[in-house]
Amino acid sequence: MNNNSYAPIRRTKIVATLGPASDREGELERMLRAGVDVVRLNFSHGSAEDHRNRLRQVREIADRIGRSVAALADLQGPKIRIARFSHGEVELEEGQPFVLDMELGNEDGDIHRVGCDYKTLADDLSVGDRLLLDDGRLVLDVDAVRGREVHTHVVVGGTLSNNKGINKLGGGLSAPALTDKDREDLQTALDIGVDYMAVSFPRSAADMDEARKLLGEKGREIGLVAKVERAEAVADDDTLDGIIRASEAVMVARGDLGVEIGDSELIGVQKRIIKHARSLNRAVITATQMMESMIEAPLPTRAEVFDVANAVLDGTDAVMLSAETAAGDYPVETVEAMERVSLGAERERSAQESGHRIHQGFARSDETVALSAMYAANHLEGVSAIACMTSSGYTALIASRIHSGLPIVGLAHSAVAQRRMALYRGVVSLAFDTSGMEAGALNDNALALLVQHGLTRVNDRVIMTRGDHMNAHGGTNTMKILSVTADHQGR
Repeated sequence: MNNNSYAPIRRTKIVATLGPASDREGELERMLRAGVDVVRLNFSHGSAEDHRNRLRQVREIADRIGRSVAALADLQGPKIRIARFSHGEVELEEGQPFVLDMELGNEDGDIHRVGCDYKTLADDLSVGDRLLLDDGRLVLDVDAVRGREVHTHVVVGGTLSNNKGINKLGGGLSAPALTDKDREDLQTALDIGVDYMAVSFPRSAADMDEARKLLGEKGREIGLVAKVERAEAVADDDTLDGIIRASEAVMVARGDLGVEIGDSELIGVQKRIIKHARSLNRAVITATQMMESMIEAPLPTRAEVFDVANAVLDGTDAVMLSAETAAGDYPVETVEAMERVSLGAERERSAQESGHRIHQGFARSDETVALSAMYAANHLEGVSAIACMTSSGYTALIASRIHSGLPIVGLAHSAVAQRRMALYRGVVSLAFDTSGMEAGALNDNALALLVQHGLTRVNDRVIMTRGDHMNAHGGTNTMKILSVTADHQGR
């Protein structure tokens, strides 16, 4: 394994959700300076104008502080919810009967029954099914389905308030992944210029294919993120791999997924999703409740520290913050804590070693060059960085599938490609416009840029990958081992 003596660069990326907390004066800039790599625009909350204004501010701040920050639009999807109670909430007791009534008015719920916004729920249920409400805090077992009424009894009781979500243990609810609201929000995401778009509750690759079709030519540079949160999505490897292949990235959305498959299964499934995504050359985000106590506290719990560190050691590209940064009291402190924990986990030897695809063949030249460069860099003395000249960011993505302690520098003229690389583990993206350069000056100019950014220094080696024709997708066919000389300083 190769090491250098530079200050550590955090390899695991941080995704932070924007909201009222990040809207506070100066807070967004402090969050970006603290290390946020990707901002999440949660379309379950806020208006189109809210999202537009927040992304405009992100782009202005990122340009001013010299960072590439990606934007992820997260579609709400078919969140299946109960309707509302006439007095705001009810207290359900263990053993009592309770009815989900598809015909009941939206505001007419009481201690005996409540309506539902998903009018075909009864068609998906049968006697013996278990329903989990409010993220599993309340549990109902189905005793009978009579027309549009689902008759249940309470297994785990508690306070049930308006509009809480419903999940079926083991999955099987047939609501489509893309709702009418999602289709409207998709157009908003296109208009404001996001870099990634997350699709909620996909059951198969077909749901991701539908989203890709809706994006059309205008959205061809937007990366699709599949939020893995349905039991059906992880029921077998073929289904999971199909969803991963149909996406540019996946998210381990542990809230609804944990409710549907059970918490005891969740950690193993999380590890399986991360492993499969990396094997299939896709980025992966681990999300939900990673530092939830920091919504109200300035420091994380030990359990949260271990949770984040475990995801880092598994090889996740990014860890995600939700309410912690959108609505919490300590958004900047949460980002800083996430950075500390990630850096600590990345110091472990296992986080810097890799056997990725070492026994597999390759079908593409750019894959072969990228992975060869990473193995060479990890074993050749004196290498301080891997530099990938890339038009789309794909070479840097492939290289980042291999664990290393060295920075991977993605050099791209396209601002879209630069932001896309902001999600990839271990990748530092820099603007590098080759349009006015002579071919013989490319390598020297690239090395000078790395020196300027403190990523390498005189007498170091840099492994460079590039193609014969710059700005051509999939054209990487060359790997060179270059020495940094005094000529590259102040160039």
